[in-house]
Amino acid sequence: MIRPEAKRTLWRWREVLFGISISALGYLWVVSYFGLLRWLGIVLIIVGGALLFIGFQRGRFRSDQDGPGVLKVVEGQIAYFGPSEGGIAAISDISHISLVTRNRERCWQLEQKELATIYIPVTAKGTDDLFDAFATLPGLKIETMVQKLTQDTSRSILVWERSDISRSKNYLH
Repeated sequence: MIRPEAKRTLWRWREVLFGISISALGYLWVVSYFGLLRWLGIVLIIVGGALLFIGFQRGRFRSDQDGPGVLKVVEGQIAYFGPSEGGIAAISDISHISLVTRNRERCWQLEQKELATIYIPVTAKGTDDLFDAFATLPGLKIETMVQKLTQDTSRSILVWERSDISRSKNYLH
């Protein structure tokens, strides 16, 4: 059996561990074989390096704590269901993303044009899906977002702002 803390840590850094394994296999093929397997080993080292890079960013984004609420990202919408509050935001309608502290807990603040602001604790179940949802936003730099998330501060930090905020959408319904 494995301790729950160790299991959570391994799960948090799973892409990094997979990248290390792929790179190690590629290195083994490069130093041990000739011909086609050597070239495949070089490809595996490159793929493993890419997985390491992406996995390191995702691992820093994830939290290994259990916070309040559940988050779902489905078809371009972020839905948060918390114990006392919640909300739904279309990714295309988000105008600002900030990190704020509410009730002594770090939260994502998703501001929408003409709609209610949604606060999502960074430790809520399912917040891993926010990484991919936020990556689709134009102009958002993932590394900057991860750096701001890892900063230990109680003040509000603007993570992203839509550059075309003044645009108007014409909905049919």
